[in-house]
Order: sequence, then C-alpha cells, then structure tokens
Amino acid sequence: MASVDQPQRSTIIFGFDSAWTDSPGTPGAICAISFDAWGKARFDEPRLVSFTGALAYICTLRAGFDVSLVALDQPTIVPNAAGSRPVDKVAASLVSFIGGGVQPASRSKIGMFSDDAPIWHFLSALDAIEDAVLARTASAGHFLIEVFPALALPAFENDFARRLGAPKYNPQNRRKFRLEDWRAVIRAVQVTADRFGIGDLANWAGGMGALDKPRKADQDRLDAAICALIGLAWRAGPDADSVMLGNLRSGYIVTPVSAATRPRLEQASRRQGLSLS
Repeated sequence: MASVDQPQRSTIIFGFDSAWTDSPGTPGAICAISFDAWGKARFDEPRLVSFTGALAYICTLRAGFDVSLVALDQPTIVPNAAGSRPVDKVAASLVSFIGGGVQPASRSKIGMFSDDAPIWHFLSALDAIEDAVLARTASAGHFLIEVFPALALPAFENDFARRLGAPKYNPQNRRKFRLEDWRAVIRAVQVTADRFGIGDLANWAGGMGALDKPRKADQDRLDAAICALIGLAWRAGPDADSVMLGNLRSGYIVTPVSAATRPRLEQASRRQGLSLS
C-alpha cells in the first residue's frame, strides 16, 4: 500500500473493536489517531472499554476536532431477519480463502443484532453520520464506518493473502494460535503505521510484539489499532487502495485492498449484485 495521499488536519480517527454483546467480562477496545490543526499526528493507545465507555471516550476526545471518524469492527446495518448479509458473503470469499471465518450478521442473533442489542443503543447515542463516501473527503462532521480487521490484514501484508495464509493470532484459540503469526501481524501494523507517519503507533506495536504470551485482551487492543489504521487509510490513503463493499441498504464494509485481494472481492461482489466504491 502507498503512503499518505491526503494529509489530515484537525481530524481524529477512532478504532473501536467492540465486544458485540457487551458482556462485562469481555470488553472491547478503543484507540485514536489524531491530527492537530498543523497536521501533527498523535496516537492514543488502546484501552479496554464497554459500549458506554467507548461512547464517553469518543465524546471526550473528539471535542475540538473538525472531523471525527469512528471505524467500528461490528456490523452496523443489518436489515436481514436471518442468514447473512450480501457483503458478508463478499468478505467471506477472501477471508475463507485465506483460512479465516466471517460471522454472519442477522437480526436473529439475540444480543448482537436483535432489537434490544447494545449496538443499536450505542449507534443512537453516537449520533454519527453513516456515509462512508462523505466520510472520506469531508472537511467537517462526525462519521461512522464499519470495518473488519481480518479482511484488511491481507491487504496490509501480501503473505496473509495466500491460500490459508491468514494469521492465527487469537491467543484465546490455544490450539491454533501461533506466536510467529502474532508477530507477523505486529510487523504489518508497524509498517502500515510508518507509511502513514504514525510513529507512536509503530512504537506501541513494537512493545506488543515483544510479548511472549499475549492475552485475548492484547489482541482486542491490537484489533482496535488495526481498525484505526483502516479508517486512516480510507481518509488519507490513495483512493485506489481502499473500497466500500456493499451499500447502505443491505450492509457494507470499508476495507483496504491490494493487487492480491481486489480481484477476488470484485468477483464476489458481482456475484452478489454489489459494487465496489
């Protein structure tokens, strides 16, 4: 991927890896990349939060910035009563190929997307504009986009885009977890952060890479940082390097793409009657 194409000023980008069900014992994680009025970058390290904590964090930190963008790792538009969204099938075309999985989103998922699920209360209170195209170029406003770290990683690192090349970096899955994969994801985050001039994020990731026994909470924090980088790539990177899969009616995902990942996503989008924008 290329480096900065659109310099950012008075902009803050939040990466929020939510816990979906908001269980007290399994919080999500949130962080922020911000640029002051002169374009100087700052990284606020990921912290574990509930939906309520994430909302308070966002409301506090975005004050004083012209643009705020929340890059959220959870489906935000889920109109289908059962099954999965068309965009989930598009994402699965790549994620399954590399050896990962996509959890289908539908209103039948009690506690995740049912009428009383925490995500809907959070989105209502967040009161952000959900328009990815506008969020990409706006000079003012408060925006939200849906993102998916597992879909972004093979664009950040070509080795992950190979068949069964998905990194196994979830420490909770002890049978499949590989420390070398954890460190490979860390390197991908460092390289991407350096390309965008976010030295604090690259340094933080280096510390995470030194962990011999990372925990699930560490992965949540790492995924929050990846979410923020996806949002930054959408705002600051070349237009050709990021796309919106799907639409605002049936569901969408904003993701980086590469020469290795774009063709498969384009083919799957055509099969679902969707476009890349």
